[in-house]
Amino acid sequence: MRTAFTLLLSLAAGLAHAAPLPPVARAEVDALLTRLQASGCEFNRNGSWYAGAEARAHLLKKLEVLEGKDMVQTAEQFIERGAATSSMSGKPYLVRCAGKAPVESAQWLKAELQQVRAARAASSAR
Repeated sequence: MRTAFTLLLSLAAGLAHAAPLPPVARAEVDALLTRLQASGCEFNRNGSWYAGAEARAHLLKKLEVLEGKDMVQTAEQFIERGAATSSMSGKPYLVRCAGKAPVESAQWLKAELQQVRAARAASSAR
């Protein structure tokens, strides 16, 4: 009984230290995943291609893990630590859009992040 209580206390303490992404970074990551899902592009992980909705779901799970370990505070950290490579195989994720050669997901997501930030800057300048 004492062991179970200690385990529960340890888990609760670990959750207390978990930090979600700051709001601006979370908005950027959400925008990236929305763009991926809506792009019509496919996402490759560990040799298999997935639709954008499946990619989004997978990357949200990875984000949750990173947040639980307090390993991500920016959209760039999310890309580098969660959306660039498979934690199982170490292979880079790829994005393949119609009529184009596949590119590494980090490259695709960083380009999209620049567009997200440019759109935000343009809308706040109005």
